[in-house]
Amino acid sequence: MDRTVTVGIQVLPLSDDAYAIVDQAIAAIAATGIKYEVSPLETVVEGTLDACLAAARAAHEACMASGVKRALTFIKISDSLDGSTIADKMANYQP
Repeated sequence: MDRTVTVGIQVLPLSDDAYAIVDQAIAAIAATGIKYEVSPLETVVEGTLDACLAAARAAHEACMASGVKRALTFIKISDSLDGSTIADKMANYQP
């Protein structure tokens, strides 16, 4: 599948220092080279389904590599035969 999808990724490390671990997860997403936007509750990535799922896996693995005993990762996929982009979703909300 070569069409563009958007994927929302939310990592929830069960830790007293969750923000530092979330920062590591975002860095792992950035390191994949995929287009992404950070929002208050999740990070949205855009690319092929395989690339987006690889970014989600990298974020989850970054949480686990930080030493937490448990982490939850929630993934939402938006797909369309015409493609799905961050810009399309945000067009009505940008000034």
